[in-house]
Amino acid sequence: MRSRELARGLFLAAGLAFAFGSTACHKAADPAADDSKEKPSAESASVPVRVEPVTRAPLSRVVSAPGQTNALTQDKVRAPFAGTLVELTVTDGDSVRKGQTVGAIVSRDTDAALSGAREMERSARTPEEKADAERAVALAQRNVVRNTLRAAADGVVLAHGAVAGDRVAEDQELLTVAELGSLVFVANAAQSDLALVRPGQLVSVELAGRPRAAAGVVHDVLPAANPGEFTAPVRVDLREAPPGMAIGLFGTARITVESRDAVTVPDAAILRDDVSGVTRVALVRDGKAHWVDVVAGLRGAERTEIVSPALTPSDSVVVSGQVGLPEGAHVTIRP
Repeated sequence: MRSRELARGLFLAAGLAFAFGSTACHKAADPAADDSKEKPSAESASVPVRVEPVTRAPLSRVVSAPGQTNALTQDKVRAPFAGTLVELTVTDGDSVRKGQTVGAIVSRDTDAALSGAREMERSARTPEEKADAERAVALAQRNVVRNTLRAAADGVVLAHGAVAGDRVAEDQELLTVAELGSLVFVANAAQSDLALVRPGQLVSVELAGRPRAAAGVVHDVLPAANPGEFTAPVRVDLREAPPGMAIGLFGTARITVESRDAVTVPDAAILRDDVSGVTRVALVRDGKAHWVDVVAGLRGAERTEIVSPALTPSDSVVVSGQVGLPEGAHVTIRP
């Protein structure tokens, strides 16, 4: 019995030894097949990325400031004498042309005479009284001193100081008209931007309710800083005021304070480290990715200037797939 169990154990040991030897021989006979499973090809290890070229493009630095329209010249339509404003044909916001009739005034004395004659006509009872009243009314009407009020220049009515039927004093302001040729935009620029603002710089003024921006130019920084808001007014002369533009219309002035032809890369190519403050781009050279620390300059709508190091239009930067991309990694360019 014992000899039978010993023989069975020897038989199992011999079987295991044969199986192990066969496996070892199979591996030794086909080493290439094993290596192909463990070591991926160079192409399969490449990282797919998308690149764009470095280009030269005009870039501008723009300072934005809110503000509103104003008028440098405001004409006053005044009463030439004391009397009654019998007619006023315009109101606030209306556009007027030079020489346009805007109202009429009757002198106080003739208005009083006409009023007295009409009162006499209303109170007449006998034919003789009525005849006398009619002659008085006719005489008063012939002697009426009436003055037509006219606009002194093309402009927009800002305010009125009386309405039709009011009794007005001599030299009283009846209308205030802002001359169109004197319309400007006053922008409230931040004091931190004032060092960049210079007379003659081009400005694009975006006005509320206007589909197109108005072109202008910086006249100068006005000496009326606001210490509470840390701003200062900048006068922008409008090259051509839009038709019907109102006074006090709010908007935004975009002042081009700097412009130059620069070496640029797409914004998507730039990675910024918020902790270290380092800005980098990944260049592709000889099929490999190389990270470069850069100094950014002006920013445009979709591209950013690279001040240093000096990049050339022959360089290509990674714009997609660069996150987590190691230095020197093989890359495959995607279309």
